Amino acid sequence: MKTIDELLAEGVAGKRVFVRADLNVPLDGTTITDDGRIRAVQPTVAKLAEAGARVIVASHLGRPKGAPDPAFSLAPAAARLGELLGTEVAFATDTVGESATATVAALTDGQVAVVENLRFNAGETSKDDAERGAFADQLAALADVYVGDGFGAVHRKHASVFDLPARLPHFAGFLIATEVGVLKKLTSDVKRPYAVVLGGAKVSDKLGVIDHLLEKADRILIGGGMAYTFLKAQGHEVGISLLQEDQVPAVQEYLKRADERGVEFVLPVDVLVSTEFPDLKTKAPANPTVVAHDAIPADQEGLDIGPETRKLYAAKLADAATVFWNGPMGVFEHPDYAEGTRAVAQALVDSSAFSVVGGGDSAAAVRILGFDENAFGHISTGGGASLEYLEGKTLPGLAALEN
Repeated sequence: MKTIDELLAEGVAGKRVFVRADLNVPLDGTTITDDGRIRAVQPTVAKLAEAGARVIVASHLGRPKGAPDPAFSLAPAAARLGELLGTEVAFATDTVGESATATVAALTDGQVAVVENLRFNAGETSKDDAERGAFADQLAALADVYVGDGFGAVHRKHASVFDLPARLPHFAGFLIATEVGVLKKLTSDVKRPYAVVLGGAKVSDKLGVIDHLLEKADRILIGGGMAYTFLKAQGHEVGISLLQEDQVPAVQEYLKRADERGVEFVLPVDVLVSTEFPDLKTKAPANPTVVAHDAIPADQEGLDIGPETRKLYAAKLADAATVFWNGPMGVFEHPDYAEGTRAVAQALVDSSAFSVVGGGDSAAAVRILGFDENAFGHISTGGGASLEYLEGKTLPGLAALEN
């Protein structure tokens, strides 16, 4: 995989450089609530601009249905990128139409433009190779060189991620090079003990990575909504907690395999429960109660790991040399259910381990809960991409950059 350092050594002054970024940031109306992904791509864009490139930044945002939708406009992200760069960033109101063509044509050396949401064009996400290829041809016409730096999208076989690099000289940006380097530390020559913390809502989202990590990890700690499928697999009552009944047999098989291989599975010993889900807008007090993992009332749901589990998980992470964490321990957006996630984050901060926070909600939680990002070994920008890499899957966007 050629990197941006090689591109810069060749010289980019006057060249139109297409940067496939990941500006898929959470929005409250037009207000960005977490700009982490924009900050992550800023070094690549800044370096190219400083070297005299005419930089064209493109990204998706949300899941519009192949047509323009103002709710998913990249205009707020473009404005924020300009603030971070300390310079004006032009914004094209379409992706490959008249506005994009005119905006790119008006760029001078060292200037930056952002084009509108790639997913406003059906060809971006099409499963039809010809339709996707036709859109990639239109994108290619805007640029001379391609730089892939949207790690959060490299597991997608989309036009701007997979097809476009084949049409232009292509290089990996700083972010992707860093992400791949970090993930290799989690898959080869891993320093032990190697602990994995998995949370989030659905166990089905994590089955592939659990399957793969059973061959690599020394211990796996489970929290979040997915924990209740594990507790059910052990025969416990889980009340009205989030449960994927159809995944119980698979979880039982993983627990059996872990035992045979000497991999320690660590599950909650107590949980915070309530009869209703908390109001995340008003953040009104939820007044949860703490119960043992095997004493969840039939009419209540678990919403966070309990205080004894927090201590247990901190102890299980204290001596780790490598930690990968993906998924919150509870409904961290509400203060009454944030302490489990906070405890895991604090345990990583206190540990001397090389810690990787695997993107998505985990990365958002670290920021929302006020932790210093520099206290962690690495905070990934790609939750799904990180998981698929750890599953051993071939990621289309990385494969395209390697060809």
